[in-house]
Amino acid sequence: MIILKSEDEIKRIADACRIVAEALESVKKIVAPGITTIELNRFVESFIVSKKATPAFKGYKGYPASLCTSINEQVIHGIPSFSKLKEGDIISLDVGVFYKGFYGDAATTLPVGKTVDRAVKLLSVTEGALYRGIENAVVGNRLFDISFAIQSHVEAEGFSVVRNFVGHGIGRELHEEPQIPNFGRPGEGLELMEGMTLAIEPMVNAGGWEVDVLSDGWTAVTKDRSLSAHFEHTVALTSGGPKTLTKL
Repeated sequence: MIILKSEDEIKRIADACRIVAEALESVKKIVAPGITTIELNRFVESFIVSKKATPAFKGYKGYPASLCTSINEQVIHGIPSFSKLKEGDIISLDVGVFYKGFYGDAATTLPVGKTVDRAVKLLSVTEGALYRGIENAVVGNRLFDISFAIQSHVEAEGFSVVRNFVGHGIGRELHEEPQIPNFGRPGEGLELMEGMTLAIEPMVNAGGWEVDVLSDGWTAVTKDRSLSAHFEHTVALTSGGPKTLTKL
C-alpha cells in the first residue's frame, strides 16, 4: 500500500533527513587512508545520538551497526570492521535515522585519497544517475520513468545498474511501498502522486550487474569483483516538483 504524506508529515520526515545529511557531511571529513570503518561507524552513531535521534539501521533485521560501509567491490550493506581504509579505495557510506516517529535515509560514495580515473568516473556517473532519477520523480509521471532515467544514464557510460536491490518508499517505516528498481521501461509502473516520499538509490557496477551476498548474510559484492558505487537521497513529491530532503 502506498502511503501519501501530508505537508506536516513531510516536514517531520525532513527533520529526520536533515540529521542524515549532517551526519554524512560530518563523517566525510574524517574518511582517509588508515581509518577503520568501525571508527566511522562510532562517529556516525555518536553524531546521531547527539541529535536526540536513533540510528535506523542498528538492529534492523539483525544488522549490527549504525552505518553501512561498503568498500570497492562491496555494493551495499558492508559491515564496519577494524580493517583500515587504503589509499585508492572507494567507500559507500549509507546512513539512516529515526527521529520523532519518521525515518530518513541517504548514501554517498567517496574516494579514499587519490584513486584511479575509472573509479572517479564511476562515482560521477552514479551520482549523476541519482539526479536524473530525482528529476523524473514528478507528479503524473510513472514509477519506471525514474528507473529508466537512471538505467539509461548509467548504461550510456558503459556501466551497469544492480538489479537485485531497489530503492523504496519511506516515512513511518524505513522501507515502505513502492519498490523503485534502477531499471525499467519509461511510461510503465504506478502513477507518481503528490505526497509520496521515496528513497531513490542507484547502485552501479563498473562491470556486470550481478551480485553475490557474502557469508555474513549482509554484504553484497559484485559477482565479477568490479568496483561498485551507491548514492541515495530521500525525496518528497510535491505539486511544485521533487524536493530532496537529505540535501543540505
